[in-house]
Amino acid sequence: MSVKIYNTLTRKKEPFHPLEKGHIKLYVCGITSYDYCHIGHARSALAFDMIVRYFRYLDYKVTYIRNFTDIDDKIIARAAEQNTSTEELANRFIDEFYIDMDKLGVDRPTMEPKATEHIQEMIDLISELIDKDMAYAANGDVYYRVGSFAEYGKLSGRRLEDMQAGARIQINENKDDPMDFVLWKASKPGEPNWKSPWGDGRPGWHIECSAMSRKYLGDTFDIHGGGQDLIFPHHENELAQSEAATSKPYVNMWIHHGFVTIRDEKMSKSLGNFLTIRDILSHYHPEVLRFFIFSTQYRNPLDFSEEAMQNAMTGLDRLYECIATVEGMRDDFSTQSKQIASAKDITKLTSIKERFQKAMNNDFNTALAQGVLFESAKVMNKISRQIDKQPCQSDYDLLTTAAATIIKLASIMGILQEKADKYLAAKKAAMLEQIEISEDEILQLIKERNHARDEKNWSQSDEIRDRLLAHNIELNDGATGTGWSIKKD
Repeated sequence: MSVKIYNTLTRKKEPFHPLEKGHIKLYVCGITSYDYCHIGHARSALAFDMIVRYFRYLDYKVTYIRNFTDIDDKIIARAAEQNTSTEELANRFIDEFYIDMDKLGVDRPTMEPKATEHIQEMIDLISELIDKDMAYAANGDVYYRVGSFAEYGKLSGRRLEDMQAGARIQINENKDDPMDFVLWKASKPGEPNWKSPWGDGRPGWHIECSAMSRKYLGDTFDIHGGGQDLIFPHHENELAQSEAATSKPYVNMWIHHGFVTIRDEKMSKSLGNFLTIRDILSHYHPEVLRFFIFSTQYRNPLDFSEEAMQNAMTGLDRLYECIATVEGMRDDFSTQSKQIASAKDITKLTSIKERFQKAMNNDFNTALAQGVLFESAKVMNKISRQIDKQPCQSDYDLLTTAAATIIKLASIMGILQEKADKYLAAKKAAMLEQIEISEDEILQLIKERNHARDEKNWSQSDEIRDRLLAHNIELNDGATGTGWSIKKD
């Protein structure tokens, strides 16, 4: 069963086959390092982290390259505002990026090249394009000749004629055509610059990724990724200049994730709905953010709201509670007792892996994959509620195997990675800090209630239950005793 991926270039799902058997080469556009990362950056980093983890789970070797843009107009402007160098500013926010990614548990790519460390590779590529008359120098700038590439627009689905007709492009006398884009910029006073055959200057944005992907992955590689906002012009221009230089296909498959909105509005600092990763993690466990992001298939829009995050937290807790219940069971069940699990239950729990992979093989549909985990947990909870009444080794083995499978599969999305009992204990402790009762007081009241129940003093039992409920403490009477939880609003 092969993985099918939606290819932006062909606009359809296609079976994925790497160019080199067993080895996948992936390039993803990384951040421009001039500010703290927001939830859109989190979605991008987590989407490709998940894709890489899944391929490695399928036993592929993955060479994963994600770059840093550490020189551009925004970096230059922000460095001037802060009276610092572009190098200091860019490196500072690369360090901040790593802090955020480490908190989210994002695995490091194979390599993370910086644009400023690959200036010569960019100059060499630009020179090749000039030699082929696909680019031209003009007063210290160098431009790509868009009209010379017959397939320009094939990635975004735009026609050059329509783009020219509808263009609102600032007049630039250096350009032969308004649609031509810059490969090299002549330096302005006070800006960082590097020497080149066309004079001192710096690279344009689009040439960076073409040069770095070529150096580390070759002329043609398997997958190029990024957000949908990069399809045009960035990835369109990358494709055009790379294929013009090599006369080979640049990328076999293009993967683009959807936008993030805040309460159905585009995230924007001007609207006051701009959320950084550290803003969110100050209120939520990192796995809650992961769970939320993967509750929607990566290509679809993702709307952030407090309600959606609360739902994600509830869903994550439910899975952890299921795992904790199974891990907390005794392991001395009878081998003679009749099995509780039905044939249907057994089939569901022994097919978790196959059903999960079927969802993931359908263009990494993590929303469906989460559904498999929930459905499995529901069956496990049903068996767990009955197992103490009719202990059976076969049921215990079924549950423990299912729990281990769920933990392994969930790791592809980076969830259920803590010990379940410790995760739930930490959550209880954090919530107890917000209410006016201690855990010792709760346990003492439960002890008094149990005594009242033994004495058949139902009125006192109900009174204690109501006192705890006034503190948002719910009691759960089961075969193994009385447990408690904090009531969710």
